[in-house]
Amino acid sequence: MSGHVHDLIGVGIGPFNLGLACLAHPTGLDAVFLDRAEEFRWHHGMMIEGSTIQVPFLADLVTMADPTSEFSFLNWLKHTGRLYPFYIRESFYVLRAEYDAYCRWAADRLPQLRWNHEVVQVDHDPADDVYVVRAMRTDTGEELELRARHIVVGVGTRPSVPRELREIAGRAVHSSEYMARREELRASESITVVGSGQSAAEIYRDLLEGAREGGYRLDWITRSPRFFPMEYTKLTLEMTSPEYTDHFHALPIGMRQHLGREQRNLYKGISADLIDDIYDTLYRLSADGPVRTTLLADTEVAAAEWDGERFRLRLRHGQLAQEHERQTESLILATGYAAETPPFLAGISDRLDWDALGRLDVARDYSVDGGRARVFVQNGEEHTHGLTAPDLGFGAWRNSSILASITGREVYPIERRIAFQEFGVPQDALTAEAVR
Repeated sequence: MSGHVHDLIGVGIGPFNLGLACLAHPTGLDAVFLDRAEEFRWHHGMMIEGSTIQVPFLADLVTMADPTSEFSFLNWLKHTGRLYPFYIRESFYVLRAEYDAYCRWAADRLPQLRWNHEVVQVDHDPADDVYVVRAMRTDTGEELELRARHIVVGVGTRPSVPRELREIAGRAVHSSEYMARREELRASESITVVGSGQSAAEIYRDLLEGAREGGYRLDWITRSPRFFPMEYTKLTLEMTSPEYTDHFHALPIGMRQHLGREQRNLYKGISADLIDDIYDTLYRLSADGPVRTTLLADTEVAAAEWDGERFRLRLRHGQLAQEHERQTESLILATGYAAETPPFLAGISDRLDWDALGRLDVARDYSVDGGRARVFVQNGEEHTHGLTAPDLGFGAWRNSSILASITGREVYPIERRIAFQEFGVPQDALTAEAVR
């Protein structure tokens, strides 16, 4: 085992840890980042032509922390000769394929990234007070050990399937695999999309042109009471702020659980433009006759089975409390993603904080190790920090905070107040006693 001790080891190289690597690069930190993948890949299963990310281009890897960074999206545009076309396009929203290409460009400029390295275990060495990270090379089978003073876990989320659908999940197609299975799906006689968010809407829209006479039947089932648009008004967007994150983090666990369900349409809804485009497409297609499609809102899948040829879905309408059955040859589960506690943390579980539901109890500074500020989590803290956890635009702020904890100084300015509104009781408010 090498005696060298890194300042930081990042586990997982998605957009958030990639952003951390970019921001750490000019600081002099001895950092290394590990990922089991062969290269950077961001939602390749949903690279539908023309699809965009749902946040402005400023929500890149670095700009909200350091607008002068060489790793900015605008710098990538300049390097690739696309800055003026992007300017003329006059849209803040980046094509999804562009964002992936930009992240790949940034990753290629960072020598501290180690691909084909799967982390299998993390332990603590009490003699030297360092963390020992054991990894395996997925391309050669070689095992290695690295040592570091700090660990940042950014393994991201995993495809999620509701309990009622897990028995048939192996035969269904999760939205994360959509593009790889797209042509196979289009050869079906009938296709059903299950889900409420942007991915479900994008897949439905992509398949809708084929739901004509002589084509397949296409259904879309959502348990939401309606096809919710993502709420994108400016005062609501202030909730992606340090102040609201402070407020949310300080709430009791039961209230955070309640708000997590209540606020889903703030960041898991469908873009209004896409909803309108779907309606306009349905209207256009219907001019030639009935469109072979059905949209079912307020409808959940109560049970599902595969009979060898088709999926048999038992559906329950929420308001009517009535059940009916529907059959489909192909089934697409746009049922989202969920955070999981990675098993490689088992060796240091006694050094980590856990909540009453068995999840990592992430502190306000994103550490999870009893105030030591040595182990941090990226995008695994939605239950403690709310809707800023998965938000690309807040990633640079979180990374600035993590770097400040690691280095002991504010490497990048950290905004404490950006909102016009108050999310709790104002500090200068009179108490009830004072009013009386």
